[in-house]
Formats: sequence, C-alpha cells, structure tokens
Amino acid sequence: MPSPIELRSDNAAGAAPQLLNALAAANTGSALAYGGDAWTEELREVVAEAFGAPDVAVFPVSSGTAANSLALSAMCPPWGSVLCHETAHIITNEGGATSMFGAGAVMQGLSGERYKLTPKTVKTALDAAQWGDPHCSQPSVVSFTCPTDFGTVYSPDEVSAVVAVARARGLKTHLDGARLANAIAGLHCSPAALTREAGIDVFSLGAIKGGAISTDAIVSFDPEVSDQLLYRVKRAGHVSSKMRFQSAQLIAYLSDGLWVKMARTANAATAELARGLRERDVALLAEPQANIIFAKLGDKVAAALADLDVYFYSMGGGVVRFVTSWQTTPHDITDMLGRLDQALTVRRTAPRTVRPRKGRSASVPLPDVLDGLDT
Repeated sequence: MPSPIELRSDNAAGAAPQLLNALAAANTGSALAYGGDAWTEELREVVAEAFGAPDVAVFPVSSGTAANSLALSAMCPPWGSVLCHETAHIITNEGGATSMFGAGAVMQGLSGERYKLTPKTVKTALDAAQWGDPHCSQPSVVSFTCPTDFGTVYSPDEVSAVVAVARARGLKTHLDGARLANAIAGLHCSPAALTREAGIDVFSLGAIKGGAISTDAIVSFDPEVSDQLLYRVKRAGHVSSKMRFQSAQLIAYLSDGLWVKMARTANAATAELARGLRERDVALLAEPQANIIFAKLGDKVAAALADLDVYFYSMGGGVVRFVTSWQTTPHDITDMLGRLDQALTVRRTAPRTVRPRKGRSASVPLPDVLDGLDT
C-alpha cells in the first residue's frame, strides 16, 4: 500500500533534526530560568544581526497566535482597531485573541487584490474613519500577512508603500511572519528588507512551520512596544521557565541561513506541484509565491485523490489547499501527480464531501475567490 502524502499543512511536518540537535545540546546542566540563560541572550544577538537592528527585543512564545495577538495588544489601545486584509489569519483564524489580549481592540478587514493590502484600500479606510469620535474605534495599527494565507507575497516596496500611508496618520505597523522564511526565500531578499527596512515596527517570527517545536517569537523594533511586551507576555503565561530550549531552537533556525534554506525546499516543491497542476489544466486561484497552493479540482476529483491517500484540506466549492514543507521531497510531488492522474480518470455519480484525514477542517474564508470559476 502506498505511503500517505502529506500536503495539509507545514504544521503537520516533524521537527527539523538541526533543531533537535540544538535542543539536545542545550539539555546539559542547569541554567537560569525565565530567559536569564545564555541561549536567550545569544538569541537576541543573532536576531539583531539577522535584521540589522542592534536594539531589537525578542520574546519567544509557544504559538503564532500568541505572537500576533500579544504584539498587537501592545500596539493597539482598547479603543483602537487593527486594519488588515479580510483574509488575514489574525481576523479569520485566531479566535479573537487580539481582542481578548487587547482588552477590546477590534479588527477591520479590508479588500485587496491577490489577498494583499494596498495603499489605496488603507487610505480609503483611514479617510472614512471617525477620528476623535468616542463612539467609534480609532485606527491604530496596520497588519500585513506575508506570505498571505493564499500563498501570495508582498514585496518590500509594496510593504513600504502601505507603511507610508499608515505612518502619515500615526499608525503602527505589524507583520504576521508565520511563514516569513518562505517569503524571504521567494523574494530573494534579506530579512531586514521585508521588515525593518520596509518600516515594520513589530513582527511575529514563525519557526514552528519551519521545523521548530512549539516555538515562535515576537520581534520588536519599537522600544515603547517592547516595554509593554515585557509585561504582557508574562501576564499571558508565555514567559517559559525553561526558555533556553525555545531560544536554542531559534538560534539554530536562524544560524547560517538554515530557516531560508529549508523554506526554499518547501517553495521549490510548491513550484513543481503548481507546474504539474497547470499541465493537467487544473486552475489555480493565485500564482503561488511561497509554499501554498489553492487549486480548483472539483469535488469528484478531490474525493478520488483523497481515496488515494493524498492528505489536503478541502475549502468548499471544489477548491482544495495544498501546503508543502521543509520535509516535502521531489518524490512526494512526482508521486502526488501520479495519483492525481489516477483521480482525474475517476467519474463518480455524485460529489462527496472531502474531509481532511486526521486533522481539523480548514477554515480560511474564500471571499470572491470562486468568482469566475465553475463551482
């Protein structure tokens, strides 16, 4: 029986061996708790070098939701609002965490082609805001997701253009970098170019999707926000007593460009999969620029592919999501396309609901995403 092919999520991948080795190396003797260890101090130096920011502050946390929501709570007052794309993870898939940690801060979802904010959409929202009116939330932060949840990527210039609009009205800027390595790998740019140099104040540094175990981080270039985070992260229960094991992973992840090298593997697998899908006349919802593909397979073909032990998420309307990881091999993609060829020959009398195997249902919304497609 053929082995299953995992394309549900990069979260389903295992831990990278280099990071496991770093954990083992850190597991010697004792060390000061709660971040008072040598690894956490070294981590700050590694991040400072990677992003060209000597005064950067770094806060390891155990999830991307914690990284985003705690960062935004420190940037947005309780009466404020966070402007983001209507498909952004922070508004669709984080359970209102920012509003909870932010004591009522709200999200405002904006439209934008290719699932990205634009200077025009942000300016329109800011022009329409009821500034100084206590009956209305006050725009306080603009948040980017890069890559977007649909696999598109902001260029540094695109980020800078939106940041300029935000800064002109006094807003802070945040970037959800759950897959930041994939964006950097796809853009062939430096980590600083897409964050600090583009005008981002605070970002979440994703590592879990890249092979870490329960370890992401908040990275802040804003001293005022950093001061708040010192207390907010503790208050939320994310100051780990054995932080050295989080920091050791992040050091290994960032050292020698490992994070970007692993992301290139994932991106290359997605590019090859996209090529194979196009050759089979499968419509893609967007040209993938990272490690995520949304494809219009149709319910019948998707059901047949699931029967062949290809794991993926069904998004509704015959649309499926494939996500590659640092563990995805060229053989996986060749094998998957072979199984797709089998699925394309199957003709069922009625469509069947496709359920992701051994995983939760995906919940990314698809506003306007099916327009023009045969659903």
